[in-house]
Amino acid sequence: MTARTLVLTGSTILMLGCTPKPIEQQFIDDAMRAVGGRARVEAVKSIVIEGTGVNYYLGQDLRPEAATHQFAITDFKREIDLEQGRQRVQQTRTPKFAFFQGPQAQTQVQVLDGDIAFNVDAKGGASRVGTALAERDRRTDFFHHPLTALKAATAPITTISNVRTVGTVRQADFAFRDRVWTMMIDSAGLPLSISTRTSHPNLGDVMMITTFDDYREANGLRLPAKLTGKIDEFTIYEIQAAKQSVDAALGDMAAPAAVLKPAPPAPPNVTAEPIAKGVWLLGGQSHHSALIEFADHLMLIDAPQSEARTLAVIKKARETVPKKPLRHLVTTHHHFDHTAGLRAAIAEGLNVITHAGNKEWVENMARRPHTLLPDFLAKNVSRLNVETVDTEREFRDQTMIVMLYHVAGSPHSDTMLMAYLPRERVLVEVDVFGPGSQVHPYAANLLENIQKRNLRVDKIVPLHGAPVPFAELTKVAGGK
Repeated sequence: MTARTLVLTGSTILMLGCTPKPIEQQFIDDAMRAVGGRARVEAVKSIVIEGTGVNYYLGQDLRPEAATHQFAITDFKREIDLEQGRQRVQQTRTPKFAFFQGPQAQTQVQVLDGDIAFNVDAKGGASRVGTALAERDRRTDFFHHPLTALKAATAPITTISNVRTVGTVRQADFAFRDRVWTMMIDSAGLPLSISTRTSHPNLGDVMMITTFDDYREANGLRLPAKLTGKIDEFTIYEIQAAKQSVDAALGDMAAPAAVLKPAPPAPPNVTAEPIAKGVWLLGGQSHHSALIEFADHLMLIDAPQSEARTLAVIKKARETVPKKPLRHLVTTHHHFDHTAGLRAAIAEGLNVITHAGNKEWVENMARRPHTLLPDFLAKNVSRLNVETVDTEREFRDQTMIVMLYHVAGSPHSDTMLMAYLPRERVLVEVDVFGPGSQVHPYAANLLENIQKRNLRVDKIVPLHGAPVPFAELTKVAGGK
């Protein structure tokens, strides 16, 4: 071999050694190195995170934009089985606000076994989560941790793309089976967040985000001790780890036979119970609506639970009084379980009547994009008309009078409305008094609002439970 050949060969080897890695590989290598190295990450079999924190109450607070309703989280334990793709989260939550179920602590157990998501009750009974969307979100949550995401990055079926620099951070998109997420890392490669686009029944297209902070050493790895979950800009939870264990023994997370097959969704059951002349309770499930007949039109109170439920309620309303148009939907308050059918009602042409404090929120809900899972309004675009109530508003014609009153000072919702029918002496309300409940944290406030207005009520029609005499409210609220 000549000297020239040696020089050329050496130059070729030098050039090969300096060939830069693909940016996708560099992204993963940097992230792996920052949390402990590729070999250490690939060897991890399990993680156990124990600590405390706070849960917030998306869609169930005093006002749409508020974050005052919080649960204190204790005994938090998240077990992640990276080999089997399983996860078990157990926590005890205690409300720090006036909660309709009372002030006592509740223990929650949420489990994922591969593609099967289920919950375990206090007696050990397992039940599959209610919807395919909720199940998918729990599968997504499994990958919202630096180690589960980076471990998935080593799988042959995982693709990493769209690596980009945004300011001082880098981002890359991951695709693993039907899961897609974006990881953000700092200049040293340390994971800062993982985010996933998903669909929310009320909010439509949203970003599910988990941020990581307070990294600490744990058995040769650097793991985030603070994890914060968000839906768009709204914080859902904050967890502070007191202890993190790597490759510790895990409990049984295998899905029991009872939850292996998801139960088919039951069709909505809507019944029409006459309450008075021109007044019906549209019940049949846990959340009800009320139908009120005027001389030339109909009014519906509340569109709860789901799009399917609301469309079934609207159909029943039109069957009950077939010759009059359904014109108005009264939303008693903004809480998601009572407005899940709001967009369906808008698509059906109903004008929305709400408290003035909810007007901007209703308008925002109507225009939010629902492209990932198009709903009824996305497929049937309709013009929104909103009417508002401040302290009170009367709707009257020759056959019916309905007074809508603000339930002032309610600890359940700042923008709560109740409907009073003076001729029938009927009061329609929801959540602030639930006949048959063990606790009644809002009943005294409701009674105070009724008495301040000198309303003469014989019957209360709750949109949870069955109609009861007014005396039932005074009994639990301490009135006379």
